[in-house]
Amino acid sequence: MTARTTAAVLVGRAVRVAARLRGGGSAIPGNIALRIDPDFLERTIAAIPDGVVAVSGSNGKSTTTNMLAAIIRAHGLKVFTNPSGGNLPQGIASALLSEVSLGGRLDADIAILEVDEGYGTRLAELLKPKTVLLLNIQIDQLNRYHEPDRVAAMLARVAATSTEGLILNREDNFLVDLDTRIPAYSGRAVSFFGGVPELVEPAGHGVASADRFGDVGAKPGSRPAAVEVVALTGNRATLAIEPDTRIEVKLPSRGLHYALDAAGAAATARSVLGDRFRPELVSQALDSLATVYGRGELLVVDGEQIEIIMMKNPASLQLNLDSLESAPEQVFLAVDEGTPDPSWIWDIDFSALDHVDGITGSKAWQFATRFGYLDIPVGSVDLDVRAALKAFLALPKPATGHKVMILNYEQMMGIRKILGFKELEGGGAA
Repeated sequence: MTARTTAAVLVGRAVRVAARLRGGGSAIPGNIALRIDPDFLERTIAAIPDGVVAVSGSNGKSTTTNMLAAIIRAHGLKVFTNPSGGNLPQGIASALLSEVSLGGRLDADIAILEVDEGYGTRLAELLKPKTVLLLNIQIDQLNRYHEPDRVAAMLARVAATSTEGLILNREDNFLVDLDTRIPAYSGRAVSFFGGVPELVEPAGHGVASADRFGDVGAKPGSRPAAVEVVALTGNRATLAIEPDTRIEVKLPSRGLHYALDAAGAAATARSVLGDRFRPELVSQALDSLATVYGRGELLVVDGEQIEIIMMKNPASLQLNLDSLESAPEQVFLAVDEGTPDPSWIWDIDFSALDHVDGITGSKAWQFATRFGYLDIPVGSVDLDVRAALKAFLALPKPATGHKVMILNYEQMMGIRKILGFKELEGGGAA
């Protein structure tokens, strides 16, 4: 224990309390703690007995991290994770503040951490993961990542830092043969997860894996899977787990992408736990798991259910649209400067929608214009978020289903606060 560490924990906790009272700023306490004690994160994580599992990819990181943490806990291990979705150093440090002693000691057997793909290489070098799970490489925020090949290179470097195991999505163009493209990647276990062709091939836009050019190596779906999605009905999926076990699991919401997240979590737990792994505990863990903040979440407002669909990037929006069982009777859309260049919406298939009741946020007119070209009626466009939200909530309860909100990340956080859900992201979800 050092005076610097104690000061970092005390000041960080005080800032964390203030941030919670204000309903925001989940990364600020960690940022301040790291300014006081720059080695706080690295030193604390290094002391965890079973090391670190790093979870990364373009989409599904928060959901899969939540699933994996629950599965490992169901096996009796104490898990530290970053449930707030804070996947940068300051976000992980913030999560640590509520669990460490004043001397910086953490009572955990293993750390399961969501890792931002853009910052993944630096974090992996810092945290030295024993196991890395990579979910997908999809078209992401063009202003930040420019092209999928750049993300693929970043995640290859993250994968190369794993010391014991690597788990990959065999349905992804970039990941299906990543293990063969990492120099000197030997002596470490590699396993795959995926879905049966009967589920993957009919999907409207596949699994939204980004196109890969040049030497494509192995074909997606061609590698044997340790865990495979073999059936999918609504928010229930059947997983086949090597060598000969089948289990049914509950998903956070409907959609093949959520089923693949569950398969990835199960495959990683199998790799990490080895002989201790019990497939039935996967079902037990996922059946009682709370949905991560904003990812297919159902909120209850004035006795009425509202589903939040988050559009983080083109792939997440498209896959969530593809998973809709029918056009929502009432749908609301909010997008702001958190999506600085929404030109990608011209590549999205919006045929799952037959109308939009209201659009708000600073990018509202770009979406309204797109819907106009598609002849999808828009009820109203109002740049005043509170007024637009109030009008949408005032609509009569749908005759079937529930209200649906399609929101970018920043609007999702803001609208949840307006509705009275002021806890920090993921609080209590994991």
